[in-house]
Amino acid sequence: MDNDFITMTIGKQKNIALIAHDGKKEQMMEWCEKNKHILQKHFLCGTGTTARMITDRTGLPVKGYNSGPLGGDQQVGAKIVEGKIDFVIFFSDPLSAQPHDPDVKALLRIAQVYDIPIANNLSSADFMINSSLMNESYDHKIINFHKNINDRANTL
Repeated sequence: MDNDFITMTIGKQKNIALIAHDGKKEQMMEWCEKNKHILQKHFLCGTGTTARMITDRTGLPVKGYNSGPLGGDQQVGAKIVEGKIDFVIFFSDPLSAQPHDPDVKALLRIAQVYDIPIANNLSSADFMINSSLMNESYDHKIINFHKNINDRANTL
């Protein structure tokens, strides 16, 4: 067996992070309302303001972390590293400057490193949530970080 990678399983019930920049929050609320019948089957979390707005508008329980500019994006990234987030829906606003842009980039990077599905617009979110994979477990391979650390320590 190739021990450079390990297999992680995204279960049938997904742990989904919901994030939206201010200019996209209304779009996120509408999307959550439209997909409530699917989202209610999964564990939901999100950055502070977005999480609260989704809960208030749809009644879906969404665990809230800090607001993005106050570290919420980094909290979501940490949960990805811990294996507690399987799936990210992040409606980013490409036409507005974000004061916490480095945090956003770090979140997107860590999602890539851990091979986490991430949608950053309405179309990709629709494709992902309507995928047949939403109703089943999914195995994916990620770098064996323990081996990677040991290998690096032995060469430095």
